Amino acid sequence: MNETDAGTLTDARLVAWVRQAAPYIHAFRGRAFVIAFGGEVLQTGVAQALIHDIALLDSMGIQLVLVHGARPQIDAEMRERGLTPRYHDGLRVTDAAALECVKRAMGVTRIEIEALLSQGLPNTPLAGAFLRVTGGNFISAKPVGVVDGVDFQFTGAVRKVEADEIRADLAQENVVLITPIAASPSGEIFNLAWEEVAEAVATAIKADKLIFLCDANGLVDKKGQQIDALTVEEGEQLLAKKVPQAPEVARVLPAALDACRNGVGRVHFLDRAQDGAMLMELFTREGIGTVMTRAPLARLREATAEDVGAVLNLIAPLEADGTLVRRSRERIEMEIGHFSLLDHDGVVVGCAALYPLSKARGEPASAELACLAVLPAYRRAGYGDQLRRHIEARAKKAGIRRLFVLTTRTAHWFVERGFVDVGLEALPKTRRDLYNYQRRSKVLAKSL
Repeated sequence: MNETDAGTLTDARLVAWVRQAAPYIHAFRGRAFVIAFGGEVLQTGVAQALIHDIALLDSMGIQLVLVHGARPQIDAEMRERGLTPRYHDGLRVTDAAALECVKRAMGVTRIEIEALLSQGLPNTPLAGAFLRVTGGNFISAKPVGVVDGVDFQFTGAVRKVEADEIRADLAQENVVLITPIAASPSGEIFNLAWEEVAEAVATAIKADKLIFLCDANGLVDKKGQQIDALTVEEGEQLLAKKVPQAPEVARVLPAALDACRNGVGRVHFLDRAQDGAMLMELFTREGIGTVMTRAPLARLREATAEDVGAVLNLIAPLEADGTLVRRSRERIEMEIGHFSLLDHDGVVVGCAALYPLSKARGEPASAELACLAVLPAYRRAGYGDQLRRHIEARAKKAGIRRLFVLTTRTAHWFVERGFVDVGLEALPKTRRDLYNYQRRSKVLAKSL
C-alpha cells in the first residue's frame, strides 16, 4: 500500500467514524454526565488527554459533573508525615492526623485539576475553549461511625446532595467539579469515598450517564472475559458469586448498582489509562468498556413506517453480495409490517421478516422467514439467534405450523438450528411459483 492509499484509508475511516458518531452527538446534547475518577488519573500520564476529551464533551453541549478522588495523594502525604494509612473493608479510617493529610491532599489535587481545565494553549484541543469550573458546598456529610468494631472517626458518608444547585450551575454551562470532602450540619469535616459521592450526585441530578474511570477496562465474567454490557440483575449475580474483578472495579461496582437501581440511565466502566476511552465508548456502536443498565440494551420490537430506512441500510450490503434478493424501497414500505427489529441502545442493528404463505386445502399453515440481517459489528453477540427465535415465536402465536427459509449462503447456520433441507417441491405452490431459478436458493423448513 502506498502513502496515498494509506491516507485515503485513514480519511475514509475518519469520515465513517464521524458519521457513526453523529446520532450520539445529537442525543447527548443537553444531557448530564457524571465522570468519576480517582487521584491515580493524575499519575498515569493521560491526565492531559482526559482533560482534552472532557473539553470536547463540553463543546458538544453535554452537561458535565466531575468527581475526583485523591487516595494515592493522601497516602503519600501521610507517609511524608510518618503516618501509616489504615483501611477497613476498602474504606479509609480517618483519624484527626489523617484528616489533616486529607484536607491538604484534596486541596492540592483539586487545584491541579482546575489548572488542567483552565488551559488554552494553541494547537491543542483546548485552544479557544473556556471551561468555567465551579464547585461549592453541594454535599453535606454524616459520620460512618463504628462498623465491625472499627471506629472510622472522620470518615463520612453522603447525607444530602444539593441537586438543584448543581443543576443550576450546569444550566449556566459550567463544569461542576466536586471534591469528596464535606461538612456535617454541626460543622465537622469528613473524608468521603469518591465512588459513593459520584453515585449520590448522579442519582440526585438524575444523570443520563455515570462514567467510572477505573484500573481495568470493565467487568469480567467467571472465565475472565470482558463483559460488554450487563443488567443490574447480572451485576448483582457477579457480586453474589464473588467473581474476581480488578480492585478498583470491585470497589465501584456496588455504587454502580445503586446508581442504576435509582434511575441513572447508564453506568460505564472504563480503563483510566487508555487514551480516548470515553470517546470510543460513547461515540461508537460497539463501545470499548462495560456498560450497565437496569434493562437489557438490546430489545426486540415490531417495525413501523419510520423504520424503512433502517431496514434498507441493514439489508443493502447483503443484497449487494447476493446473500439476499434485492427489494425496492416501495416494496419494503408496503411490507414493513412483516418485519421485526432488534434495537441496541437506540440503534437498529438487526431485522427479520415473517411472510405468511398461502396454503392449499389440507396443508398446514406455513410462513417464510426472510431478510434476516445483523450489522457485522454485532454478529458475534447472538443477535441473529434472538431474531430467529422471535420470528419463530411470532409464527407460533399466529398459528403457523411450518416455517420455511430460502437461502443461498447460510444453509448450515439454519440447519444447526433445527431446519431441514426439504427441496423446492415442499414449498406451497403459490410460493413455488415465485421461486427464482437463477438464484437456486436451498429450501429449508422447520416444524413449529
